[in-house]
Amino acid sequence: MESWVNWIPEVGFPILVTFYLLHRIEKRLEELNESILKLPKKIKIM
Repeated sequence: MESWVNWIPEVGFPILVTFYLLHRIEKRLEELNESILKLPKKIKIM
């Protein structure tokens, strides 16, 4: 059981940071996806 107690902080912190960063960039990725989908229409207009 002691090994689990020592293991949680070592692995939990990087996982927490990863989820935080993924959540933070999610909006930007959605905006990027929308702009990529609109790109063919804009190119066609040119």
